[in-house]
Amino acid sequence: FGGRFQDTPAQVMAAKLPVQGETSACSGMSYAFDPYLSEQNPFRAAYLAVAGSLAKLSAAGFSHRDAYLTFQEYFEKLRCDPCRWGKPAAALLGALCAQLDFSVAAIGGKDSMSGSFEELDVPPTLVSFAVAPGKAERVISPEFKAAGNAVAWFPADPLGDSQGFLAMLDAVEAAVAAGEIRSAWTVGRGGIAEALFKMALGNRIGAEIDGLCTEELFAPARCGIVAELSAETAPRGGRVIGRTTDSFTLTVKGERASLELVRQVYENRLEPVFPHRTAPGAPSEEEIPCVRFCAGKKLSPAVKTARPRALIPVFPGTNCEYDTARALRRAGAEPVVMVVGNLTPQAVSDSIRTMERLIGESQMIVLPGGFSGGDEPDGSAKLIAAFFRNPRISDAVHRLLQDRDGLMLGICNGFQALIKLGLVPYGRILDTDANCPTLTFNTIGRHQSMLVRTRICSDLSPWLSKCAPGELHTVAVSHGEGRFVAPPELARKLAEAGQIAAQYVDAEGKPTMDLRYNPNGSLFAVEAITSPDGRVLGKMGHSERSGKNLYKNVPGNAFQPIFEGGVSYFRD
Repeated sequence: FGGRFQDTPAQVMAAKLPVQGETSACSGMSYAFDPYLSEQNPFRAAYLAVAGSLAKLSAAGFSHRDAYLTFQEYFEKLRCDPCRWGKPAAALLGALCAQLDFSVAAIGGKDSMSGSFEELDVPPTLVSFAVAPGKAERVISPEFKAAGNAVAWFPADPLGDSQGFLAMLDAVEAAVAAGEIRSAWTVGRGGIAEALFKMALGNRIGAEIDGLCTEELFAPARCGIVAELSAETAPRGGRVIGRTTDSFTLTVKGERASLELVRQVYENRLEPVFPHRTAPGAPSEEEIPCVRFCAGKKLSPAVKTARPRALIPVFPGTNCEYDTARALRRAGAEPVVMVVGNLTPQAVSDSIRTMERLIGESQMIVLPGGFSGGDEPDGSAKLIAAFFRNPRISDAVHRLLQDRDGLMLGICNGFQALIKLGLVPYGRILDTDANCPTLTFNTIGRHQSMLVRTRICSDLSPWLSKCAPGELHTVAVSHGEGRFVAPPELARKLAEAGQIAAQYVDAEGKPTMDLRYNPNGSLFAVEAITSPDGRVLGKMGHSERSGKNLYKNVPGNAFQPIFEGGVSYFRD
């Protein structure tokens, strides 16, 4: 979801290709499907599904001429009823006609004819997915970027004028590549009004429309594109219909509607089922301290290293080792990835000996994120914690931290392991009990995957030596058990000692219990904590998930130089 408030839904999934170095190559994927239209006319719905999926790619900066399709089909049981057989036949014929008209091929799909239960049938379903390669720097997102920009409308009639539709897509793609379009939305069942509302959500930027009447705003107008322009005139195929405004309202020929009221209705629909605001029973905002700690003397290792080695243990279920190794390599470290074997007792024994040796040869241990052991039994990181409690491993860790001035970092699943071991906040492996801090299930009761704002609270840790207290970062989170809990008096002691390293903050940079910004409901809005000397850092946010042209739809500083801080500790 895009914008400063992360409320504008994306119509295209854009992802850079995974490589060792840096690349601008990316892929884009979109889909289109209208179940109501499909119920009425399977042929027309399938045709427009293909057109809509291509239009969404064009509106995001990809080329429809490079696209391929794949279909997801789902129909009722056909039995011996000719009418039932006619529905998939009509849908497939509609999709085929669209492919021929738009010169695009389908390379795969999934079909099922089992969508019936007693007297209930699914509507005829043919979902079109479109995939295309592209360049990351050309990708744009649908949320309005600034007030005062022109808003243009690119009408389309794919069924009536397929060549005109393709010409419109070509014009939009050229305008995006030239920087003339800053944001765009492909219109569906909700019409232009839906497009304007959802484009406005992300940054709370409204629109004043004088080139369309109210009836035109709510007409389906499928596959047309609404675009925010950087110029005053619309590219070929489009016409200016209004301007963006700094007021979160929609004004049509003098008639004004509050988009805040519409937003509340839009978001509150599922609030009783999936609450996304302040959790019930959460402490008030006044009870959350805004932690700020500046360390005096900085830690320094006895032995400097130009290129420190970082051990990355990979357990069954770990999935962030590649990103972590890439971030360490970028910072100047030498990552050493070790896969922990557990298929046999001998494999476990061999892994223990190998890890003990590698810890002795490394200056850092970095525990990446993932779901070790599938987060079972009964909670996350149990497998990692059990492995590190082996006497040979725990002794090697203590020698690294206490005798060799080494560092340790745990992100997400790694943080869960560190806190279960006691390495944070105590700095050593010990038996934890109910009085110790821990990480538990999110208050919302489900997995959270989003970008959050975090504020650096302390520079105690060498990992944060390249950050300053008060700095804000936009960091990705993805976890089901990220809620920091501790006795309040212990949490206050951690704050006073500078061991609360980072907090979740709202749009104004204030620590908060609002679940839109503090996604797990952590006590004191804690995102990261350290050991007493700062050499061990545990954090929920995936700082390794950063790079050029990532998260283009959400403003903020997505580069958090914790790996650079760890390397400079040994080098400078």
